[in-house]
Amino acid sequence: MGRELQKKKNKSSIPKRRHKPKSKKKILANPIIAANWNQKDTLSQNYRRLGLTARLNHATGGIDKSIQLLGLNDPNSSRADVSADSTANKLNIPSKAPETVQTELVEVERDPETGAILRVLNDPTSTKPENPLNDPLNELEGSDGEEWNGFAMVPAEESQNPVVRQLEEKARSGVRKAPRKQSQREEEWIEGLVEKYGDDYGRMAWDRKLNPMQQSEGDIRRRVRKWKQMHGMTQR
Repeated sequence: MGRELQKKKNKSSIPKRRHKPKSKKKILANPIIAANWNQKDTLSQNYRRLGLTARLNHATGGIDKSIQLLGLNDPNSSRADVSADSTANKLNIPSKAPETVQTELVEVERDPETGAILRVLNDPTSTKPENPLNDPLNELEGSDGEEWNGFAMVPAEESQNPVVRQLEEKARSGVRKAPRKQSQREEEWIEGLVEKYGDDYGRMAWDRKLNPMQQSEGDIRRRVRKWKQMHGMTQR
C-alpha cells in the first residue's frame, strides 16, 4: 500500500515542499564580528548575543522565544517578546502619539482682523533673549559662547560586553580601511597600455585588444594615476 501511495505522490503535479538549507552567510567585513560569529545561529541571534541589533524597530515576523526574550522576569517589560533593557527596545522608534501631552498657558498676540497668532509673549520655553525693538543683532549680542561637551548619544562609561568594547575602541582609534591595491594582472594590463600609448587615454579606451572590457577614458586615467603613485612615477 505504501508503495502505491509513493507512486501517486511522484506522479502528482503538486510541487514537493523542500526545506531550504540553513544559510551559511558569514559577516566578514568586520574582523571583530567575524571572529565572534557563530555559524549555527541566525543573523538576529548572533547580533543579540554580541550585544548589537540588526534593525532599529522591533521584529515584524516570528522570532524564537526564550525566558530572557519574553521578559518574564521583568515586570516592567514594554512588550511580551522584548525585554525592557534590550537594545531593540532602547532604539525602537514609537509609531503612535503620546497619550498624555503637557500643556501650558501662554500669552499671545493676535491679529485684530484675522485673529491669527502673531507671536507668543513671555514664552517660558523660549531661550531667545527679549527683543521688543526687533533688533536683528540682538541674538548675536546676547549669545554667550557655550562649551562643547561632546555628543549626547555617546555613553560615557564603557560597555560590559567585550565585543561592543572592542568595536568602540576601534571606532575611537580613527583607523580607516586600507585602500584597495591593484592586482598583478591589473598592473601588467596598465603597464602595457602606458608602454603603447603613453598618456593618450583616449586611444587606450578605444583599443579593443588591450581594453576588451571597454573601460572608459576616465576610469583608465584613475587606474594609471594610481599605478604611477604606487611605482613612484610623476604624473604629467
